[in-house]
Amino acid sequence: MRSLAFAVAYWTLSIGYTLMAVIAAMAPGRGLTGWVIRRYVRRMVQAMRILAGIKLDVRGKERLPAGAFIIASKHQSWGDGFATYDQFDDLAFVTGDHLEKFPLLGTVLRKLGAIVVNNCGGRDARDALKQRGADAHAEGRRILIYPEGNLARVGEKFRYRTGVWHMYRDFDMPVVPLASNLGLFWPQEEFRKHPGVATLDFLDAIPTGLDKAEFMARLEEMIETRTAQLVSEATERPVTLAVQVPTPDEAARAKSST
Repeated sequence: MRSLAFAVAYWTLSIGYTLMAVIAAMAPGRGLTGWVIRRYVRRMVQAMRILAGIKLDVRGKERLPAGAFIIASKHQSWGDGFATYDQFDDLAFVTGDHLEKFPLLGTVLRKLGAIVVNNCGGRDARDALKQRGADAHAEGRRILIYPEGNLARVGEKFRYRTGVWHMYRDFDMPVVPLASNLGLFWPQEEFRKHPGVATLDFLDAIPTGLDKAEFMARLEEMIETRTAQLVSEATERPVTLAVQVPTPDEAARAKSST
């Protein structure tokens, strides 16, 4: 019943606030649209807590550096975006172009200044990160990115993509790794929710100036190790690092070549 009640609230809030945001997008500037989306996110987090029984324990905000920075987050749940966005007044975010397929959502994303990239990655995605990320950087906004580019099951991980390093290098901004075990309670995009206390943990910022190999190794090690610890803490099982699996695109290409 919790999952059903949350599903009803999810779609009611999503449809209602999307229509409000589309209307708000007609106003000049980003302010009104941003106000609507912040209210939407706040209501969704409340619905997670009240209806689905998923409470958030947010740690490490005292570690956040002053000024603009990049948040590189683990991505186990469709709820990750709501939970993280709710922690900031104005957050730019990197999202896949699949969201533009939803009616009216593309309009809202563009108005918000979201950084929309090709889900398959590659040069086009890097160019979009550079061009649209530069706009967010020029405005002094914090930027949220999911380095794996896909929703991973708890206990699994995908190859970390280097787009986050290109932003880190090009914009000379520190990167804050974000670990999470929200996937235990709202797995990927699944209908069924599991009540409990989910943890988001902002880790120590990675300072600027590292080369690509050192940066990527440090980022992945920090996120995956802390995520495994958070999963262990919630399940009372031994700490087990995630196993790397092919991304959906990689699996599809491998299947088509056989």
